[in-house]
Amino acid sequence: MRTIAVINQKGGVGKTTIAINLASAMAHRGQRTLLVDVDPQSHCAVGLAVPEEQIEQSMFDVLIGQARGEPLRVSEILWKISERFELAPSTIDLATFETQTTGLAERENCLRDVLLQLRNEFDYVVIDCPPSVGLLTFNALRAANDVIVPVEMGYFSLHGLSKQLETLNALSQQCPERANVMILASMYDIRTKMAREILGELRKHFAERMFKTVVNFNTKLKEAASLGQPISEYDPASKGFKDFLALTDELVGTDTQVHRAEMVNTLQTRLQAISASADELLSSIQQPQTSIEPDKTKTTLEQKLADFYGVRQDKGIVIFSALYPRAQTVQIAGDFNGWKPEAAPLEKIGDGGNWQIKLPLNTGIYRYRLVVDGQWQQDPYNEITEMNPFGEFNSVLNVE
Repeated sequence: MRTIAVINQKGGVGKTTIAINLASAMAHRGQRTLLVDVDPQSHCAVGLAVPEEQIEQSMFDVLIGQARGEPLRVSEILWKISERFELAPSTIDLATFETQTTGLAERENCLRDVLLQLRNEFDYVVIDCPPSVGLLTFNALRAANDVIVPVEMGYFSLHGLSKQLETLNALSQQCPERANVMILASMYDIRTKMAREILGELRKHFAERMFKTVVNFNTKLKEAASLGQPISEYDPASKGFKDFLALTDELVGTDTQVHRAEMVNTLQTRLQAISASADELLSSIQQPQTSIEPDKTKTTLEQKLADFYGVRQDKGIVIFSALYPRAQTVQIAGDFNGWKPEAAPLEKIGDGGNWQIKLPLNTGIYRYRLVVDGQWQQDPYNEITEMNPFGEFNSVLNVE
């Protein structure tokens, strides 16, 4: 049995979408597959239409029982999703696992030990981890043969990748066996120049540590999640499903034992290079220097980035900027306009695909999303996000 943990301490990178659809694609390929949710937010159950009120026992009961010497078989909590595909759901109770097991021996090995019960029942186990570093993530890392790190193709994800790998490296030093760590490019929008450049930089520095498969930005994946279906059921002809089939084939064809011989800490040698690449990318999108009013061009790199993308504030006016070269329409919807995108269309600036709108907003905290050609999405250049009731992420803005 091969165990795969999907880990990223940053939210909003499509981690749960990847876990659900990878598990489903594996089952489609004939592998007996178990999806284990150790995220207290329980998004796997939401994404697979498992009613929360009907979950009587969850991974919390299994893990806490193991820690206290009162084991509960994982098979007693499983939900059958489809042929060869089952789910071990979580509940919010799992958020208390760390505090309730304080002082108990071997608490970091609970997940590994319970999964050993299933080694003859499943071919693959996919673990969806919480977007944080703690005891649950450490349990997943100890149980895993393979670790997938999804990286959204945005500047901030690239810049934060070095910290992510440093964390994995530190955790892995405490594991008796090193996991095979692979980076997966996710939510890739080929239309944007930045996404293409970031993917190129990642492949240059992590060629042997990256999947060749890329999970493209695909509205069908979000539609499937909103209806509680994996993409294999919702639209098997979609590009999204083809991406996950390709990922499955690549993963199944990887000899984990060979790759595990390369220790995780070899990634340390690339951390400085990937951070430097992030800065180079940032520099490449600076506004060109002009001979007119040169002092106004002497701003920091971060300010220049804000001039192009994301959100900035200027004397009671909030400026939203986005880059969508092939978009026909870009709108913004939030609690400041009743979530009506037609009330706030962005204006296209020049021929480079830049879009912008200026809104007078009072002091306060606002949630919003961009609507690009009718497709709702979070602002890729705003790191501050918040989960909404539909299992997706709203961008959050604090107007001061």
